[in-house]
Amino acid sequence: MKRIILTGGGTAGHVTPNIALVPKLRQLGYDIQYIGSYDGIEKKLIEELGIPYYGIASGKLRRYFDLKNFTDPFRVVKGFAQSRKILREVRPDIIFSKGGFVSVPVVQAAKRLHIPVIIHESDMTPGLANKLAIPAATKVCCNFPETIPYLPSGKAVVTGSPIREELRSGNRLAGLKFCDFTAEKPVLMVIGGSLGSVAVNRAVRQILPELLKTFQVVHLCGKGNLEESLTGKPGYIQFEYIKEELADLFALADVVVSRAGANAICELLELRKPNLLIPLPAGSSRGDQILNAKSFQKQGFSEVLPEEEITPELFLSRILELYQNRQKYITAMARSSASNAVNTIIGLIEEITGQKA
Repeated sequence: MKRIILTGGGTAGHVTPNIALVPKLRQLGYDIQYIGSYDGIEKKLIEELGIPYYGIASGKLRRYFDLKNFTDPFRVVKGFAQSRKILREVRPDIIFSKGGFVSVPVVQAAKRLHIPVIIHESDMTPGLANKLAIPAATKVCCNFPETIPYLPSGKAVVTGSPIREELRSGNRLAGLKFCDFTAEKPVLMVIGGSLGSVAVNRAVRQILPELLKTFQVVHLCGKGNLEESLTGKPGYIQFEYIKEELADLFALADVVVSRAGANAICELLELRKPNLLIPLPAGSSRGDQILNAKSFQKQGFSEVLPEEEITPELFLSRILELYQNRQKYITAMARSSASNAVNTIIGLIEEITGQKA
């Protein structure tokens, strides 16, 4: 039996792509184990799947001054020692890393023990954790053609980001019933990210009366962002967060307004959902969402509206144009080579473990 260790954590984006690989790996008979932080979000998500989980010490490597910069390097060193011990005991054939700072000591320990590693980089340019880990990698998967120049020659493969298979199995009729919508009117889905987006939520609610003339609206507005005065409004339904019914809501949606996080937009690509992206502004991030959105726009998958340019009139017109031209985006997404990420990544894993054997 081939054995694989998955690693990555800190945010859901560093875990859910790993989870997306699990069904196919199990189907192929892999023994799957996981290394993450002691109490990060990944621990609960992985243990729910019945996968053996090893917690290690981890420290964030910051580019700015913080007193923890003096203590976290010792946590990284401890995590390296723990990782090396785990790898010697488990003896995996390969490691797949989705990044996050907990993955750095795991990948470095694998290099010392000559265990092949595949790394996945979601954003246009590698984050600091992956920059530190990439020299130890056998292959580096990425979402965007523009990422290739930032990666070592011969290692980079454009795969897209693996999405959970259950997202493909949504039922439009179930979504209509869940939302109490009619089949006679198109559906706009608004996704503000797991924490929601104040700016996107406000913009949608400002033009809601006009939107409801054309669409029914499903609004995933994030924790604490419900607008009580809109509860029960015909044709509009809002949720802080959706888990079980998310696949049905995707099946229901004709067009989508979304932030431009890498995993979110890769889900839209694989599900062929025409979308208007409102990337997180550079002042609120390292600018990766802006680059992600520009790449998808260049490839014909998305339209982009910078947050600072939003006005009610412009926002409404861009949504209506997106809907009118939706087939153009669906056709472009169907041609993408990065729209079957799970099978592409599993193929790399099989190739490398086969060479090792």
